[in-house]
Amino acid sequence: MKIQVGVSNRHIHLTKEAYQILCGDKELEELRPINQPGMFVTTDIFTIKTDKAEIPKVRLLGPLRDYNQIEISRTDAYKLGLNPPVRTSGDVEGSSPITIIGPNGELHLDEGCIIADRHIHVTEDMKKFYHLEGKNKVNVLVKGEKGGIMFNVDLKVSEEAYFEMHIDTDDANAFMLKQGDIVEIIEDK
Repeated sequence: MKIQVGVSNRHIHLTKEAYQILCGDKELEELRPINQPGMFVTTDIFTIKTDKAEIPKVRLLGPLRDYNQIEISRTDAYKLGLNPPVRTSGDVEGSSPITIIGPNGELHLDEGCIIADRHIHVTEDMKKFYHLEGKNKVNVLVKGEKGGIMFNVDLKVSEEAYFEMHIDTDDANAFMLKQGDIVEIIEDK
């Protein structure tokens, strides 16, 4: 079955408290919506840093959450001198430390930096429709000049979802994929 690709660049998720430390009393402002229902790109950008390096202009995604998380690629991790785990969003316990610099303050997180796993957003109804019931992971075929198979793609179930596979920029570059390309679920685990 075919599925659209969403390429996820490095980004940040923040709690209300963390946002206030970094931005003061500024209201969260939407720049544009993204495909996942209720989610959006904000106008806020931050710098992330470690003792080794920093990366400026890292975008905040909304809405605010109940955890702080920075999602980076392995390439970013090399630059920052980190070895963050590959995790699903929200699973930050024991992940890499990082500092976020905002317009009004700086926030050091003892944990919160991850490399997001490859995943497909799906509802329970979509799982039934696409015959994916009982499955937690699938494999995805990428055709083309640098084609191959992406193994261990998690099925991320939520009440509302836009059926789309999310990968980071390293995966996109390795397979020569871009936002909106179509790939195929071929095998389940």
